[in-house]
Amino acid sequence: MNHLLQKWKWPLFILLIVFALVGCSDMTEEGKAGKKENNQNYPEDVSENPIATITMENDQQISIELYPEIAPNTVANFISLANDTFYDGLTFHRIIPDFMIQGGDPQGNGTGGPGYSIEGEFSSNDFTNDLKHERGIISMARSNAPNSAGSQFFIMVADAPHLDGDYAAFGKVIDGMDAVDKIVEMSIDAAESPTMKSVTIDTMGYDYPSPERVE
Repeated sequence: MNHLLQKWKWPLFILLIVFALVGCSDMTEEGKAGKKENNQNYPEDVSENPIATITMENDQQISIELYPEIAPNTVANFISLANDTFYDGLTFHRIIPDFMIQGGDPQGNGTGGPGYSIEGEFSSNDFTNDLKHERGIISMARSNAPNSAGSQFFIMVADAPHLDGDYAAFGKVIDGMDAVDKIVEMSIDAAESPTMKSVTIDTMGYDYPSPERVE
């Protein structure tokens, strides 16, 4: 009897370890899935859309209503960066009349970001986003890679339907388009790029989750 117990002792021990590891792996995957699902579904609990306010160095302001129901992770990312004062002191480094103004790059030349990227919430990247790139819309800039957006964003000064479905639009200017138009009129020389004094968010009392990042 003792011989039989000794014979089966190690195989049983190894099986127990394997089952334990599989169980831990499943729990981890479930945890990840749950976190992703919670982050995607949080707009169901948002009673009022957040408002972002961009205050320029000349104290002109641009108020933007953000749409978490359209691009939840993009909105969460923008709010997170703004709350961390990431945008304060950055410029609109790219200004194209009759098209858009682009900012949010810590390098000031179109090559910088927050050190991570997020998934592109637009239709050609398998996300439902029907928001059109019309005058006043705010959307995320990116490289050719669909999941390469980070901190850079652009505000439309004219309609650009060719961008629809390929960039993550996530809000719209509700006040201050005159300030946007003023930026378009400014010099676009690097030394004179219009500077954002601050970007603040009124979350209407909702505690937004941290954005999901692309590893």
